Amino acid sequence: MSQGQPSPPPSISALCAGEAGAVRLLKPTEAAQASVRPRSTDAGPTESPAGRQVPPQRYASSRSNAASPKRVAQVSLKGRALRLLAGREHSRAELERKLSEHAQDAGELTRILDDLQAKGFINEARVVESVLHRRSESFGSARIAHELRGKGLAPDAIAQAVSQLKASELERARALWSRKFGQASNEPKEQARQMRFLLARGFGAEVVRRVVAQDD
Repeated sequence: MSQGQPSPPPSISALCAGEAGAVRLLKPTEAAQASVRPRSTDAGPTESPAGRQVPPQRYASSRSNAASPKRVAQVSLKGRALRLLAGREHSRAELERKLSEHAQDAGELTRILDDLQAKGFINEARVVESVLHRRSESFGSARIAHELRGKGLAPDAIAQAVSQLKASELERARALWSRKFGQASNEPKEQARQMRFLLARGFGAEVVRRVVAQDD
């Protein structure tokens, strides 16, 4: 591994297994389950209006050995975070937005995110790399920068990503134009349509003009 590159995250499956173990500990033990026996009332058989005897009523004990609601909520919140991270890279700000409504309190969510970040599950460099990998072939630097800002990433990380994209902006715009339109047109209406498409994808005006005009 080269110096300066982010270290690979620990296995999400391993942490998920730990979460499953925590959930198992929350279940009542066999001994506790065995202690919950149906009990009969002190009253003997009664007689129904039709004259038939009704057996004594039975009921189960209302006592429960289930874990406290706060502990169950904690496990559930961390499980939600792990499922989101298993699907794709998420920034801390994204996780806060998606999980805040499920948290018992702000401090609980902060503790969970601190733990995941300390273990490498949340990593801004990987978030940027993931966005560039998924978006660079179809979008210009302006559109990608907007997406990165929406993820709450640091301005320095966004500026570095935009600088990297600018170096290949014209080449990427031409490749996208070729896949979408295939050939140049001398019709002003068609040229305007092609330019609107590339501008909407986040490519700069000068890059768009050169691509549509086939200006090398």
